[in-house]
Amino acid sequence: MPRRTRRSRPIPDNTVPSPCLAVCQLDDSAVCVGCFRSQDEIRDWIIATRDDKLAILERVAERRAQAKRD
Repeated sequence: MPRRTRRSRPIPDNTVPSPCLAVCQLDDSAVCVGCFRSQDEIRDWIIATRDDKLAILERVAERRAQAKRD
């Protein structure tokens, strides 16, 4: 029986801190009222690359600024 080859798993990026504030409530747009991440962004945070996380944080800043204007 041939040996299975081991697949390399990507190492999760831990250099960008999560914006989570432990509020964890989604509004009608499926965006968290605490951290301003979308449901998909919250789910994918753990597997996102550093660049992906920085892009999410840019969108978070835009949503937070928009919420302050409203």
